[in-house]
Amino acid sequence: MGRVAGKVVIVTGAASGLGRADAEHLAAEGAKVVLTDINDTAGEALATELTESGADVIYLNHDVRDEAAWDRVVEATRERYGRLDGLVNNAGVVLIAMPEQTTLEQFRFVNAVMNEGVFLGCKAALPLMRESGGGSIVNMSSVASHLGYPVFFAYSAAKGAVRAMTKSLAVTCQMSGDDIRVNSVHAGAIDTPMIKTANEALGIEPDPNDPVGIGAPSDVAHMIVYLISDESRFVNGAELVIDNALTVQ
Repeated sequence: MGRVAGKVVIVTGAASGLGRADAEHLAAEGAKVVLTDINDTAGEALATELTESGADVIYLNHDVRDEAAWDRVVEATRERYGRLDGLVNNAGVVLIAMPEQTTLEQFRFVNAVMNEGVFLGCKAALPLMRESGGGSIVNMSSVASHLGYPVFFAYSAAKGAVRAMTKSLAVTCQMSGDDIRVNSVHAGAIDTPMIKTANEALGIEPDPNDPVGIGAPSDVAHMIVYLISDESRFVNGAELVIDNALTVQ
């Protein structure tokens, strides 16, 4: 307990799936968590649940595609807690479509959420994080940035951009003398509403005999806690893959 005690962390897409698990684990380890999402019903319910368990959290409606919304979230964090120690850029969407079936509008939407949203989050968070003496940014990428998934063409493109952006920002912060670490997390199949929706759309039934299997949200959340904590002080610009050896087969 207390691995991130006192740290203030923004988690986007916190109402469900990996974001929810991240928020729950960070709060359990003592962090003050700013939960953001566009699903107000689920987000507010989670904030109430965590508050009743003794955690210090707030929920904010937040469209990560909107630069002004990012400014409001960071300012609300400053007003409530006076600092920012961590950012988990987790919000995401998935589009199931082959490259030639993907419209320009669909491609732009997916990348607006997971590519531009990560850029805007990092840009907005850096000044307050710098004022706070440093911190840790975790960008959720995916093994889709390593492997070829034709039906997840736009998703893979966005996650690939996150992978590259993370490295660039890590070096930028280091060269600037900021004590800000930036890492990316690349998960394989995890038991979340998003993967269930994708499997249903593709008509895929999980194979119980598959040695790789499907991970639990907590498998990723434990890594998030580690990356936000001071335990990972020398981990910077890294790709943390959580896929039970999927990408090395």
